[in-house]
Amino acid sequence: MTTIPTIVVQLVHIDGPLKGEIQEFFDQEISMGRLPTCQVQFPKNFTMISRNHARIVREGNRFKLVDQSANGTFVNGKRVTEAYLKSGDVLILAEGGPKVSFLTRVEEGLPQPQAAPPSGTPAEPQAAPTPQTPAQQIQPQPETPSPVSIQKVQAPLIVQYGPTLRSFKELPVTIGKNPGCDLSLEHPQILDKHAQFFFDQGQYWVKDLTGRNLILIDGQPINLQGPLNPNSTVSLSPEGPTFRFLGGGRLAEFEEPETQEPEGEGS
Repeated sequence: MTTIPTIVVQLVHIDGPLKGEIQEFFDQEISMGRLPTCQVQFPKNFTMISRNHARIVREGNRFKLVDQSANGTFVNGKRVTEAYLKSGDVLILAEGGPKVSFLTRVEEGLPQPQAAPPSGTPAEPQAAPTPQTPAQQIQPQPETPSPVSIQKVQAPLIVQYGPTLRSFKELPVTIGKNPGCDLSLEHPQILDKHAQFFFDQGQYWVKDLTGRNLILIDGQPINLQGPLNPNSTVSLSPEGPTFRFLGGGRLAEFEEPETQEPEGEGS
């Protein structure tokens, strides 16, 4: 039986009032503006954004941006009235306004088939996935992953860091301060050659090039290299920078929410 794939739209807010937020949508239409009815809602007093600023409309397996604003909408720096979007495009709502990365991923709609039950035994219905707690996410991470080979492969990698969005079509990709790296990051904790992202055995991996066990996945050191699972956090050092792996080769900068210490009595 053929299943219709579900296309998930991810909007990564790179700059603006919603900076750092990652929103996911399954809708046929996504509205953006200041009205409370908009799926992507900006603050009421953020008047550079129109009340109904723009819509993203699904047409078959494509998505079209429709501008409805007074101050305009830009795709990759070009002002548009209507434009078909591709994964990795950067939207700017009004000149100098909020910057959003448009990403998509395809879900097949049904989970991967399990091993067939014995003949005559009815298959049990699939249970809905249980949300993982941070502890559950950490537990499967092996201390010493099995060695995997690093070879050049055609696989996408999209990295959002601050206002920058970089796309690669071939892996591995090396990150560090050295200008010879594929992606140079200016951060006090980043070394000359720091990390390498690669693809093997059907999934994405990160390799620690520091020799100091600085890289962590979900808070756990990877020793040498470790696999990336959807929604894992990847810290290039205990002090950052930290990214969330969104699946499909997408890394978005991630900031841990600050925890407020309880005030002492009588303060």
